[in-house]
Amino acid sequence: MDDQTRPGSPARPRDAQTPPTIRQVAALARVSTATVSRVLARSGRVSPDLEERVRGAAHQLNYQPNRAARNLRARQGSTVGVLIPDIQNLFFTAIVRGIDDEVTKFGYTLLLANSDGSADRERVYLDTFRAEGVAGLLAIPSQHDERGFRQFLETGVPLVILDRTVHLPNVDIVTVTNREGAAHAVQHLVALGHTRIAMMAGLEAHNVGSERRAGFFAAMEAAGLRADPDLIKDGAFEREAARIATFELLDLPDPPTAIFSANNTMSLGVLQAVHERGLNAPDDVSIVGFDDMPWQVAMQPPLTCIAQPTYDIGATAARLLLERIAEPSRPVRRVVLETALVVRASSGPPRRG
Repeated sequence: MDDQTRPGSPARPRDAQTPPTIRQVAALARVSTATVSRVLARSGRVSPDLEERVRGAAHQLNYQPNRAARNLRARQGSTVGVLIPDIQNLFFTAIVRGIDDEVTKFGYTLLLANSDGSADRERVYLDTFRAEGVAGLLAIPSQHDERGFRQFLETGVPLVILDRTVHLPNVDIVTVTNREGAAHAVQHLVALGHTRIAMMAGLEAHNVGSERRAGFFAAMEAAGLRADPDLIKDGAFEREAARIATFELLDLPDPPTAIFSANNTMSLGVLQAVHERGLNAPDDVSIVGFDDMPWQVAMQPPLTCIAQPTYDIGATAARLLLERIAEPSRPVRRVVLETALVVRASSGPPRRG
């Protein structure tokens, strides 16, 4: 895997004796490789200025599209597979919306599958995608099990991984700043005066869970605070598990004055437990979640959170997949998108006394 990159990174220089690549055309024209593919395949709308720049760059470099790029237009109407772990989680459906908006520009349709967090179901769907002859696959792995994806890659079908990371060759990945986001949540609570801060953590088997735990502990240490083991609960990224774990936190002789929840599903469980105990946020306990969902604004009080660019995760991954279809041999990319703290009314100073 190469170094972390951002969308629109310039193409790497190639030896003068080798044929020019689509990335070089994109760099010269100052556009994305997807835009180059769209112009050369006459697929989708682009401005006259962009088209002129792309065609001028291609002519200047004497670029000849490879067979995959020439076939982009012919692929219109083909299917792109999308595999997510929980179709009821609005975080994942927002990602799918970003994917769909991007791939439909090229005439692709989606074949959507829900693994329900099961590695067995995941392998069944991977077999289905192969049988259906999808042009490419965008996947959020259910567990840290890469065997099924390794077998899928043997077919030569392009694969892009979203949200979570894997250790596979020739696989582009789109993630977010999980560690930094969790640290910002803790820093916000510390700035409000909290010292007894709990974490509703997710599964450590996922890089998402482990990275957010790492960010939490790093921020506590930087603030000179001890992370009490009694205040670290495993909510397993599930609402009911988080609800039960929150009751355990609230029943402690010295309960936390603030709770950081590492995903939106667990935030629901935390909020439910607090309300069932007749407590209020932030008067009795401040709550900060990870993920910004539409329902959080409608809560009373609205939930402070670490927002992820969910739509952009999907759209960026879709663009990487289209680029991979157009140029299968291009360098692997890892794109890391930024998270942001959104302060609302669920967090405030700890109640004195």
